[in-house]
Amino acid sequence: MTNTSSAVAITSGDLASQIAQIALNMKGDQILSIDVKKLTSITDYFIICSAETDIQVKAIADSVRRNTDHKPIRVEGYEQLNWILLDYIDVIVHIFRTTERNYYQIEKLWADAPTTEYSDDDFTPVNTIAD
Repeated sequence: MTNTSSAVAITSGDLASQIAQIALNMKGDQILSIDVKKLTSITDYFIICSAETDIQVKAIADSVRRNTDHKPIRVEGYEQLNWILLDYIDVIVHIFRTTERNYYQIEKLWADAPTTEYSDDDFTPVNTIAD
């Protein structure tokens, strides 16, 4: 497939799904997409995933950055590799070492938001809130 000069606009939901799929392909653990657009003006989606080693955390972050057409406006935690945050404005990606994710449990802050869990080759809504 060739890249044409006319860019196709993708939605924040599409970007969130793309990033979650990239993390899944890189063997990320417990990948969640949390739809927070009705709960906050900070962003539309949080993607949260974890990995056992700092090498894997770095590999997931690098793969997300390389394989999306959009570039993050801010990257935090890349030097420490315990918790990398990639800010795509409408999608904020959190890539944790497993121990840090278990400690902070940030997904609990958004327990009321519709959440999708990505595993293997498919995804499953974890909880959905009726409109």
